[in-house]
Amino acid sequence: MTLLNAPMKLIAGNSNKQLAEAISAYLNMPLAQASIRRFSDMEVFVEIQENVRGQDVFVLQSTSYPANDNMMELLITIDALRRGSARRITAVIPYFGYARQDRKTGGRTPISAKLVANLITSAGADRVLALELHAGQIQGFFDIPVDNLNISPIFIPDIQKKFPGQELVIVSPDVGGVVRARALAKPLNAELAIIDKRREQAGVSEVMNVIGHVDGKVCIMVDDIIDSGGTICNAAQALKEQGAKSVHAYVVHGVLSGGAVARIGASVLESMIITDSIPATDAVKTARNIQQLSVAPLMGEAIRRISEERSISELF
Repeated sequence: MTLLNAPMKLIAGNSNKQLAEAISAYLNMPLAQASIRRFSDMEVFVEIQENVRGQDVFVLQSTSYPANDNMMELLITIDALRRGSARRITAVIPYFGYARQDRKTGGRTPISAKLVANLITSAGADRVLALELHAGQIQGFFDIPVDNLNISPIFIPDIQKKFPGQELVIVSPDVGGVVRARALAKPLNAELAIIDKRREQAGVSEVMNVIGHVDGKVCIMVDDIIDSGGTICNAAQALKEQGAKSVHAYVVHGVLSGGAVARIGASVLESMIITDSIPATDAVKTARNIQQLSVAPLMGEAIRRISEERSISELF
């Protein structure tokens, strides 16, 4: 692949260097030289070590754990680029932290996703490129253009390769994920099922019943975020009890906090596929039933199209 002719640069924060390097390799464009480090009191300091005046700059940074440190790196890098007279600054955020706080859940609670959108805009970003935002309305929290990439071009070929000729059922682990599950089910010519659950408190879910026919079929659950793993493990158990032949999961963002990896390893899930939007921990790398797919080709192609002012929707 030839080097892009557009005057653009890629700058990577510290949150996900491996993905940034993969995107760089896909575009055949080296990452720009930048120093992002901490002072002794843990303040973030950023120095862009190349000329960015008049350049189209893409800042690659997931705001995953440690979310606040990575968020400050992103904001300060954007500010450094703006003060360096970059022509356009695009915040490339494979995993958008605080996305689950997209609405008021009770009295006197924040809408943190909106606050983060304001911070990114105020820092000087001209546009945002994200992957499978937790809620579509987050795009409306920004007053700048937002491209929210769909994971289908990554998941569909992998499912077709691993389950040829199988009778598939795409399962949404909750009602809110039906649109995402349907988007995968249609091109795969698969049936659709839904897990009806009741969440009594944050981080704890109880599966109530399965809506759809799963007996004797290969079930593939699809979700955008897995954190503690409780919901998806309970859902997998419910599917097996309803006669599912096997249960697998495809999840975009593997937060996998606490004892999630051990919980998944002990579950009835035969496999779980996550992406590299969040770096894999050592526990994830050695887990018996967790594998990673790279989103570098999808995000790299989106970056190319933004720089060349071409359509992104054609990718889907």
